[in-house]
Amino acid sequence: MTVDDLNRQRLLLDNDVLRTFVAIAEMLSFSGAARSVSRTPSAVSMQIKKLEEQLGSALFIRAARTIRLTRQGETLLTYARTMLMLSNEAVSRLVDPQLTGVVRLGAPFDISERLFPKILKDLSDAYPGIVVDVVVDTSDRLVNRIDEQRLDLTLTCDVANPSAPRGEVIGTEKLVWAGARQGSAFQQDPLPIATHEDGCIWRAVALEQLERTGQAYRFAYLSPRTTVQCAAVVSDLAVAPLPCSYVTDDMRVLGAEDGFEELGSFDIRLVGKSSATEPVRIIADGIRRLLEEATEASA
Repeated sequence: MTVDDLNRQRLLLDNDVLRTFVAIAEMLSFSGAARSVSRTPSAVSMQIKKLEEQLGSALFIRAARTIRLTRQGETLLTYARTMLMLSNEAVSRLVDPQLTGVVRLGAPFDISERLFPKILKDLSDAYPGIVVDVVVDTSDRLVNRIDEQRLDLTLTCDVANPSAPRGEVIGTEKLVWAGARQGSAFQQDPLPIATHEDGCIWRAVALEQLERTGQAYRFAYLSPRTTVQCAAVVSDLAVAPLPCSYVTDDMRVLGAEDGFEELGSFDIRLVGKSSATEPVRIIADGIRRLLEEATEASA
């Protein structure tokens, strides 16, 4: 066994360095990350250089004005977020068991139905002293609440790669047209659709496509609850723009052979205030990790 092998066995990853690494990975900016962790850009660069030397792998691909993660960097990012989350949990339970606070959290309707029950349960178990108050609304209204200081954090759904992004992308999902597996609703004219009311990005993308292609349509079902839209699709009463993960065995994706164009993807973003308390930061870290785990489990 060589000296390098022995050193690798003793390798420990420092949480401060991991925190810097995660900040760079999320912001895709060394200077922005430096401000985030209250260090100089040169100190941040040195931290990453030493980390890359420790691991024997490049973590970032650096271009003229952009950076992106390498495959090894993407792997480390998953572990780093988990390690920081567990570190926060340990501090909460052992060093500062009385950590308390209220976090006002927003979520769009679909995320509140699909992902929040488990995420909130896990966060409550990990941080019993932190109370999370949830507001469910459309993404644009939730962002307005952030600007009005009525929320600390919110999740939003937005078109992938918008021209003016707001917040941090923590997930991306494909949006599809869904119809009943043996259904014929997609052949009707005007096309019956089930969707949210105004303020829903899925609706906006779908209607833009229908109007651009000249397809007549009618609102067969209008509801803020995605479960209602899915029920309308399964019953062959309408078609609907839905995340790919919502398409069950009773449905099928409608494609070019059915006369439908692709709808593209949407981002799940985490938007917060410019300043955050420790409970808010802890809940934000937990949401990132748990949403990533939920996405991987459904893949």
